[in-house]
Amino acid sequence: MKNLILTFAFASAITTLSAQNKTEKSSKTDFNKFSIEFAGGVNKPQRPMSSGYFTSTPSPYVLDLGVRYMFNNKFGLKADFGYNSFTGKNNSIDFDTKYYRADIQAVANLARIMNFETWTNTIGLLGHAGFGLAQLEDQNSSIKDRMGNFMAGVTGQIKLSNRIVLTGDFTTILNTNQNQAFDAASAANTRGFSGILFNGTVGLTVYLGKNEKHADWVIDNGGEIDDLKKRITDIETSMLDTDKDGVPDYLDEEPNTISGVMVNTKGKSIDLNNNNVPDELENYLLKTYGSTTDKSPVLSNNELIKNLINGGYVCTYFDFSKSTPTNVSTEGIDFILNYLRNNPSASVDIIGHADEIGKSAYNDKLSTARANSVKNVLVKANINPSRLNVIAAGEDTSVDKDSDAARKLVRKVSFRVK
Repeated sequence: MKNLILTFAFASAITTLSAQNKTEKSSKTDFNKFSIEFAGGVNKPQRPMSSGYFTSTPSPYVLDLGVRYMFNNKFGLKADFGYNSFTGKNNSIDFDTKYYRADIQAVANLARIMNFETWTNTIGLLGHAGFGLAQLEDQNSSIKDRMGNFMAGVTGQIKLSNRIVLTGDFTTILNTNQNQAFDAASAANTRGFSGILFNGTVGLTVYLGKNEKHADWVIDNGGEIDDLKKRITDIETSMLDTDKDGVPDYLDEEPNTISGVMVNTKGKSIDLNNNNVPDELENYLLKTYGSTTDKSPVLSNNELIKNLINGGYVCTYFDFSKSTPTNVSTEGIDFILNYLRNNPSASVDIIGHADEIGKSAYNDKLSTARANSVKNVLVKANINPSRLNVIAAGEDTSVDKDSDAARKLVRKVSFRVK
């Protein structure tokens, strides 16, 4: 039994020292490492005891106080202090001795080593072993026997919260160079680890620190599970189809397509005449609102048309750093012109936009210039300037700044009918 305990303690100490010199595989350091431990219970001094002297089985009292630090979620060190009281039971010769000790111990989180997390998140198990100094004092004489000790034990844990844990501990203490029996009535005259004492305690562990969890309950998977969860989340996010056009967002070059409009494999609504109105919607408008002679839209004050314009589906686009509309996008201006002619009481906000390339002050001026350029076209077409309100929206940050295709979509003037 002694050899087994010694082997366990030596292995734990070596493993702990080794753990200090290794870089943790887990990238996580966001856990608490310090804790304070309080416990009390019973004991049983096994030997040496003088003839006619013995204690109850078990015998009160034991008090323990410890401070523990975990290097990672498997290994740590703790300093602890203990107090034992030994008194004779009814048919023993009376005696009253006290035992004080101070120890340094290596701690192994057996629950993490044995992967308790596969079946429980509230039950833990610690193994601890170490050495220290002790003193036995007789309350009826001046005897004070100083000795060394070696101890090893196991501590069961029940997590009550992220801060408090209920513990139950069983520890064996071996004393070396113990000159007096535990009852102090006779000389022990022992060498080696001949003094044996058993302690059983129940207590509380209080975790210290600002983080949510303590190292005792952190699962170290080398970041593999966390990485896998992130990848799954990224895949799920990329497969979202916000505009419900059948093309995942990560492939969709037009993520705000009008619901129900036919799109190509890149998620862009089909617009063969490049007038910035989806062909399918345009055909519907021509059929529903168009003239039987010229097939041009009769843009009355219809809620569908107004929503189409205000939804950003009628725009005029510009080349980089230019304030003159591109040739293929002037039909957006024609669309608004026809609407204003057919709705004399309507007015419109002309909203200029720019991409994020360049300084903000320059882009603000550029967005104003683009809006004024469109206004001038409408004024030359005999639209009263009082019906046209220029708004400089400046930089549009809603798209990927590093994507040239995305930036083209925000170099524009949009409209808002009032």
